[in-house]
Amino acid sequence: MPLWKIYHPVGAFTGEDKQALSKRITEIYSPVLPRFYVGVIFQEIAADSFYIGGEPTKNFVRIHADHIARTLNSDEARARFLARVDAALDPFIKDRGFDWEFHVDETPFELWTIQGLRPPRPGTEDEKRWIAENKPSPRTHA
Repeated sequence: MPLWKIYHPVGAFTGEDKQALSKRITEIYSPVLPRFYVGVIFQEIAADSFYIGGEPTKNFVRIHADHIARTLNSDEARARFLARVDAALDPFIKDRGFDWEFHVDETPFELWTIQGLRPPRPGTEDEKRWIAENKPSPRTHA
């Protein structure tokens, strides 16, 4: 499960922007994860509630992603992932002149459930079925 939290100035994104960006984020993961694993939350932050270095900012986007279903285990994997992130974000953030920061936290797989179900392990037949069906089911790994 990746869960992205995008903190942004009020009015930075339209509803259409949010949907388009969330689809681009989902595409980062869809080759290896069920699409329903990917969550994106947009949180507007008022101008008097966003500070960088003790000073108010009106042009900053902060993105925090939680990863559970997969971890990035090598420098090469991290570099590929960050390049895909940049490609997804650039039209909505960089190209619009926003300043931004992005980071990922990785949570242990063992501390995760979906609707009370333990998700199948990466690469298993059950996970492949979840990807194909794009929904959780009770038949999971032991």
